[in-house]
Amino acid sequence: MVDLSMAERSTIHYSEFLPHVKLVTSWATNVTENEVFTSNGDNVQYDYLVIATGHVNTDPVTRSESILKYQTALDNIRLSKSILIIGGGPTGVELAGEIIDQFPEKKITLVHRGSRLLEFIGSKASQKALEWLTSKKVEVILGQSVNLTTEEGVFRTSSGETIIADCHFDCTGKPLGSSWLKDTIFSGSLDLQKRLAVDTNLRVKGFKNIFAIGDITNISELKQGYLAMRHAELVAKNVRLLLKGATENKLAAYKPARPIAFVSLGKKDAVAQLNCFTLSGCLPGLIKSGDLFVGKTRKTYGLEP
Repeated sequence: MVDLSMAERSTIHYSEFLPHVKLVTSWATNVTENEVFTSNGDNVQYDYLVIATGHVNTDPVTRSESILKYQTALDNIRLSKSILIIGGGPTGVELAGEIIDQFPEKKITLVHRGSRLLEFIGSKASQKALEWLTSKKVEVILGQSVNLTTEEGVFRTSSGETIIADCHFDCTGKPLGSSWLKDTIFSGSLDLQKRLAVDTNLRVKGFKNIFAIGDITNISELKQGYLAMRHAELVAKNVRLLLKGATENKLAAYKPARPIAFVSLGKKDAVAQLNCFTLSGCLPGLIKSGDLFVGKTRKTYGLEP
């Protein structure tokens, strides 16, 4: 957010690494056994289908619009003396770390409705992140939410506390992109959390030719980008096998990953959970914080790091 060059490197158009793929930019509205219906009427027939809708995304569609969004946010940060961040998950914590690292003179307040930061990982990692932020003079308020409908620049928490901020960033979690599935052939495949139930081959349960990957699956593991990549690689392998006429027992099976997570704290530090171990400081920072895995991701896509 505070490094525009990083935003430019991390904002990649699909055509850059999928030159031979037909890209349909539209909302999917319905699915039958052999066709996907879209909101713009450009319906697509399929032999094999992969559902990877993740979370609801309202970000700009074009690359130029995305870069402009980052530029506007950076301008707001530069012009603001006080900044409010709502949400203490990885996005909120990393954003607070980025801003205070680059602009240590800013007054930053982070409000999180949970009892601790980074609730998706262990309490030790949460405490390390809290200690790092407070050591940088970031005010962290836990157990409260924020009313965003009040007058501009004045925010009130659920406990009635008033926060004055020149700008704010809403880093609360986005809803799963699965609400549209409840009225499709997958209505019986959604669990209580509205995730798609998949088998060990990552096929949606009840379907032989339909797969699901990423956050929308009910796989019992942390929902992270690198794991979605693992899902994609396995599904691609299985689709290739099926196209070659492979039998069921030849399909690759997915094994849920152990909990491994890195959360950046500024440019040099990070907190990491590796199975049952927690690390913080410059060592995990060397692994992620300098480049945020952007170079590695670009290389995976066949692009210049």
